[in-house]
Order: sequence, then C-alpha cells, then structure tokens
Amino acid sequence: MDEILTEVSTPPVVAPVSDADRLKLIDALRGVALLGILLMNIPGFSMPKYFSDSFKGDPASVNFWVSAVISVFFEGKMRALFGMIFGAGVLLFTTRKEQAGRSATALYYRRMIWLVLFGLIHAHLILWIGDILYLYGFCGMIVYLFRKVKPAYLVMAVPLVALCDFTAGSVFYHIFRERRIAYVDARAAQAENKTLTESQENALKNWKEIEESWLPDQEGAKEVTRKMKSDYATVASHLRPLAWKIQTIFLPFEIWDSLALMLLGLALYQWGFLTGRWTTRSYITVAAAGYLIGLPLAMYSFYHSYRYTPNVEAMLARMEQVPIEFTSLIYPFQRIFLVMAHVSMIILIYQAGYAQKLFRRLEAVGQMALSNYIMHSLVCTFFFFGYGFNFFAELDYYQIYFVALVVWGVQLFTSPLWLKYFLFGPLEWVWRSLTYLKLQPFLRPAAA
Repeated sequence: MDEILTEVSTPPVVAPVSDADRLKLIDALRGVALLGILLMNIPGFSMPKYFSDSFKGDPASVNFWVSAVISVFFEGKMRALFGMIFGAGVLLFTTRKEQAGRSATALYYRRMIWLVLFGLIHAHLILWIGDILYLYGFCGMIVYLFRKVKPAYLVMAVPLVALCDFTAGSVFYHIFRERRIAYVDARAAQAENKTLTESQENALKNWKEIEESWLPDQEGAKEVTRKMKSDYATVASHLRPLAWKIQTIFLPFEIWDSLALMLLGLALYQWGFLTGRWTTRSYITVAAAGYLIGLPLAMYSFYHSYRYTPNVEAMLARMEQVPIEFTSLIYPFQRIFLVMAHVSMIILIYQAGYAQKLFRRLEAVGQMALSNYIMHSLVCTFFFFGYGFNFFAELDYYQIYFVALVVWGVQLFTSPLWLKYFLFGPLEWVWRSLTYLKLQPFLRPAAA
C-alpha cells in the first residue's frame, strides 16, 4: 500500500517510485500481511452474532481447532505486520523527497487525507465496518511527526502504549461492567415487582442501547442476521451507524495500538530489520526467542478464553465477578513476540532463495495492497451479504476459509498478471494521482 523507495546515487525527484527502486522484500512482507488479514476479516463478513458460542468450548469440533490455529498464529499478528510496514512507509515515502531538499509534508498529509476519505467510502459505501484505512490515515498523520526520532525511543512506544491501551481498555471495561451490574440489579428489582428508581430505569435503558448495538439477545441476533441477508439499503442501515461509532466514539481507544505498531515499524526499518540487513544468525535468534516466548503466551490466552469465556453468557458472568481482566495484558506482548518471529522466518526463507515463484507473486500482491484490500471487501460483501449471493450465516466456520483460500489464489494469480501491463494497481494509481495532483503514467511502456 505504501510507496517503496531505496537509496539511489542519482539526484532524487519528487515523484512516485519506479519499479527499479522498490524494496521487493517489503513488498513481499506487505503481501503476506494483506493476505493474512483476510483470515481475521472473513468471519466479520460471513458469520452471524455469537457464531463461536457453538464450538468455542468444544474441543471435539473441527471449528474449535481451526479457531485455535487462527487465534494463536494469526490473530493480531497480520495486522501488526501491516501496521509495521505502514509505519516504515512514512520514511519510504519521504526519504528521497527530503534528500532532494524538498519538503514532503504537504504531499504526505494530502496522501493521508485521501486515505481517510477512502476509509469512509470503504466503510459506508462498500459496507465493511472493519475498515482500517480511516484509522491508518489518522495514525499516519501522527506518525509523520516522529519520523526523525531515534529508533531506540520509538521502540519504547510499544510497551508504553500497551500499558496505556490496557489502562484505556480497563476504563472502558469498568464503564461497561458498571452498566452491566446496574442492569442486573434493576432486573432483580423488576423481578420482585419493586418500583424502579430513576437510576434503575436509566440502567435498563443504557443496557438496552448496548445490546442493540453490540450484544443483542438471541432474538436480536436473529434480527441482525435477517438484516444482513436483505437488500443493500437494509444492510447499510444496520452497518453504517456501527461504522460511524467505530470511527468517532471508539477512535480514541482504537488509535493507540496502531500508532505503536507504526512507530515500531519506523524503528525496525531504520535498524534494517525489515529490509533484510541483519545477519542470518540474528534473524534465527529473533525467531527462536519470539516463538519460545510468544507461543506459550498465545496458547495460554486461547486456553483462558476457552476456560472462562466460551460464550457471551459466560463472558458477562465473568465481567460481573472480575473487576479488572489482567489477562488482557498478555495479548499485546505475545503478538509482538510472534510477529517478530514470523517476519524473521519469512526473511530467512526469502533470503535462502526458497519458494521464489511464490515470493514474486506475494511481492505483486503487496505492491497492489490497496487494490487487493478493497477487492477483499468487494468480493466478500457480494458473496456473503443478502444483496449478492447471500451466503451470510450459511457456511460452517471452517468452510469460510475455503473462500479465503480462493481469494488468495485469485490475487496471487491476477496481481503479477496486472503488473505485467500496468505500473500500479488501479487504486494505487488513483491514490498517487490525487496525491501529486497530476495524472500518473498507468500503462507500462511495452504495453502502451
């Protein structure tokens, strides 16, 4: 999704990067992250409310083990990698321009403003409420201010933001828990036919609003499924208010995690980790340490979820009993350990020359990441939502990953084919043209 620049001996110019100057390894890493993100997103396109309640506590189910693999090895890790590459992209976009003695600030912020607008279109027109473009646009504006900070200081953002994120999450959890307890007390008084106080009436009303938006009862969950299997207008009327809440009310909570990952990406790019400049021994050490520490933590997190919150009722019951959920602190750390291990292994395989044909295709997927990301949503909304093929709530959990594999195969095949004839992906070309306020070349000279 980001422009890939490398150091060159000729005087730099303010223009989009050429193919010769791309860092292919970063393209490949972005391609891995982009395809991996679909594993996280596809349940949101396809599955009804509380879909995991039927198997989350059942180790005899194939869905349980598919969920375990996705949760331990991929959940959060692909988004973390994508955020790191996006953060590195701040330097990738600005370096050559600043070397030319020209300010990249206006170009960069115009680029981020367009990304925010793309995110609004993605969420409210294409109807994917899990959009990250809007969030990344705002985060990118902040990260730009830190592009010249020393890497050692940037890395400190990860544990600091993890603690801040835990604090913010605990505050949100506390508010949510207070409303839940007030609701339970009000329902108990109602069951005893007592006259409800004003605060108890408000407690029922507040919890009803939470249920309608995020935690509907079984009848409410069925109504959500009905809406998702309806026409475009009905689906949009359900999803747009949720998307707007995420982009406004919850933005202050959402921004910190992505911000930390982008700052980490800045540091790792400057240190040469993301560009393959470390020694083989160093990458092996990082991979070994990451898996030895990260895997047990991730497995414990999954076990804890299986043991204590296998369904929404158990989650709410635990919330009533537990004032602070300290196990949530595990997540940001196990994720960083594992994504660093994953990246190290990918780089080792890439540099060893294995699977070269696959990596060439991943490079193309990464080079067209914006177009491929939006293609995920176009394909999945049309395949699953009611105004398309209407497969929403029709497939078993493990079956939706066959759809993901088909999308992977299509993008791995079409991306290099497209770039054989065109310089950019279609949306990358639009984004660059809008950023530079000038139509960019599109056809490759040979194709033209």
